[in-house]
Amino acid sequence: MRNIIEEARMVLPGIQALFGFQTVAVFNQRFDALPAAVQAVHLLALATVVIAIALIMTPAAWHRIVSPQRVSESIVKLSSRMICAALLPLAVGLALDMFVVFYVVSSSVAAGTAAAVLSLALLLTLWFALPLRERRRRR
Repeated sequence: MRNIIEEARMVLPGIQALFGFQTVAVFNQRFDALPAAVQAVHLLALATVVIAIALIMTPAAWHRIVSPQRVSESIVKLSSRMICAALLPLAVGLALDMFVVFYVVSSSVAAGTAAAVLSLALLLTLWFALPLRERRRRR
């Protein structure tokens, strides 16, 4: 359980920093000039990061409230699943933000879409495909 909580502590500051930058972007004057669809993509990215933060923080809260005096196998499994589950919305949020950034820089939906797709493919490959392939190989 200590390892799981430590993993969450390592990831959480980065996600929180990302959330802060995403939130601040809305108050930037350039944000108002973006097309409504691009603003909506940014808000969707913000929402997916909130989901990731909720999933990352759930194991610690759950453990503190449900069983603070002991660590059960079920809490370890739940915590592990929550942290893994947080990676998917985080990857989606990062990819959507890549779309917005590339759109702002290039004024091109195609460039933004390419950046988002490539980012999502990279993150899903590194965070899911390769580890799952290695797990199968070891069995």
